[in-house]
Amino acid sequence: MLKKKSLGQHFLNAQSYLRAVADAAEIAAGERVLEIGPGEGALTAVLLERGAHVTAIEKDSRLIPLLKEKFAGKKFEVVEDDALMYEPQLQNYKVVGNIPYYITGALLKKFLSGEVQPSALVFLVQKEVAERIARSTKESILSLSVKAYGEPTYIKTVPAGAFSPPPKVDSAILRVTGVSRKNFADKQHEARFFELLKKGFGQKRKLLKSNLKPLLGERAEALGAVRAEDISLGEWLKLSA
Repeated sequence: MLKKKSLGQHFLNAQSYLRAVADAAEIAAGERVLEIGPGEGALTAVLLERGAHVTAIEKDSRLIPLLKEKFAGKKFEVVEDDALMYEPQLQNYKVVGNIPYYITGALLKKFLSGEVQPSALVFLVQKEVAERIARSTKESILSLSVKAYGEPTYIKTVPAGAFSPPPKVDSAILRVTGVSRKNFADKQHEARFFELLKKGFGQKRKLLKSNLKPLLGERAEALGAVRAEDISLGEWLKLSA
């Protein structure tokens, strides 16, 4: 079995959890799926069984021949590239992947805010991160950034022992559906939203009105004695409009 620890790979081979990922993606026959980091193709095989047309992005050059041979004659293609650098050429597609923990935020940002957005995204991520995004009563830059583009759902916990080699913490299946820019009036509103988020969470111990006063002026006073984590997506969108 090929492993390359520098790429943060932990291969998932437990069939029940692989099926759970595919179930979360709600794959329809003929649907286009962009798979991030297929590894040795365990999840790829399940996606293909569901009738998906899979384009896989794999950074580890040693895995490319294995994948091409394993799925020869299938509705499958593999591209040797860094997922963070790859520009999707697909329309009406979904993104699925067992991704390295250390680029979770970057991958979410890339695909959710990209020019050609997927209709849905399903990632295996660190359990704590999935909880922060989809379950926490306190917001964060990450949770608000995801919710601005779609609806996140914590699907299922995946124990560390289901992976090879096992990571140090449990994972979870995170799904984001309804991906779009419908919350933003235009690109200026989108940019302003993220500008305010960055400023608002810049000094988390301070009250939000103090952090945002340089950008909002006297409007910031109306926020009262709240912190950035206490403000909902809807309120952030209004502030940035």
